[in-house]
Amino acid sequence: MTTPHHPIAIVGGGLGGLTLARVLHVNGIEAAVLDLDASPAARTQGGMLDIHDDSGQPALRAAGLYEEFRALVHPGGEATRVLDRTGAVLLDDPDDGTGGRPEVDRGQLRDLLLGSLPEGTVRWGAKVTGARPLEGGRHEVTLADGTSFTTGLLIGADGAWSKVRPLLSDAKPAYVGISFVEVDLPDADLRHPVSAEVVGGGMMMALGAGKGFLAHRETDGSLHIYVALAVPEDAFGDVDFTDTEAAKAYTLEHFADWDKSLRALLADADGPLTPRQIHALPIGHRWERVPGVTLLGDAAHLMSPFAGVGANLAMLDGAELGEALAAHPGDTEAALAAYEAKLFPRGEESAAESAANGVLMFGEDAPQGMLDFFASFG
Repeated sequence: MTTPHHPIAIVGGGLGGLTLARVLHVNGIEAAVLDLDASPAARTQGGMLDIHDDSGQPALRAAGLYEEFRALVHPGGEATRVLDRTGAVLLDDPDDGTGGRPEVDRGQLRDLLLGSLPEGTVRWGAKVTGARPLEGGRHEVTLADGTSFTTGLLIGADGAWSKVRPLLSDAKPAYVGISFVEVDLPDADLRHPVSAEVVGGGMMMALGAGKGFLAHRETDGSLHIYVALAVPEDAFGDVDFTDTEAAKAYTLEHFADWDKSLRALLADADGPLTPRQIHALPIGHRWERVPGVTLLGDAAHLMSPFAGVGANLAMLDGAELGEALAAHPGDTEAALAAYEAKLFPRGEESAAESAANGVLMFGEDAPQGMLDFFASFG
């Protein structure tokens, strides 16, 4: 039986991989996207994203989807509040419509990208388990179902635990010292009015030394909350997160002296609590040019979320890689070299900023570090 061949194979159907596929499509270049999910609706896509005017928005312009993106913007979503552990509001910056980082629902943005691609571009249920180099810059990629294919250009857009990265780098993500517990409060204005008032219309940060609540209002009226804890990597090992009440009790112990209005963001949560450890690749992660393969997004420069740039960088990576390939027809290596020359310094700068912001957010003087940070922008 003949092994299938894809001239360009993108592993991962997240925002970065889909942006790349779309930019290639508008430039008349076909690509196959391999995604491990069984379907587009196999899992929820997370909460709100602020799409930056220097990264995510230019990527959407390159994809020819900027106007469609504007129709998805959540009015009021750029509002920002900073509180301390007593519940005192120390910063309340409303969304006056002049900001450069409008908020959209991640799932809606992904649907926009998916809908812009020709039918059959994404191969669902295609879980990549590994890849090996062949001659001439080609690669053979194996899937969990035992099948394989070859490709002339392999692009790892497959996130933190990329199966493509080992072709280029031995680097592995490391725990950054912060873990999240994610919770939701649906229909907040009606069912959780106090929490709705605390969070406000956009993003809220209630910060203290080594802990805090990061919350945002979603387009469906729910509140999505990240409970942040500076804990050892094995701290959740003895916590049964399938027992919601036990998990709540464990997490609330860390906030015993916090105001009850903030504790309610967790205590009143509907549904399960989801633990997430935060990992990052080394700041300045890069690799020597290897023929026929590259990375984008978290696969290339996984960082903590404290600069709020991960999705934006993934989309910009995808757009710039697509444009580089279109600008160097017949010379893939020149395209990849041009792309990586911009990718590496950009990723290093953002990763350093994200790490520094984590210190500001959860340092001993929190939330003063973040107040000073926002004040520096006027």
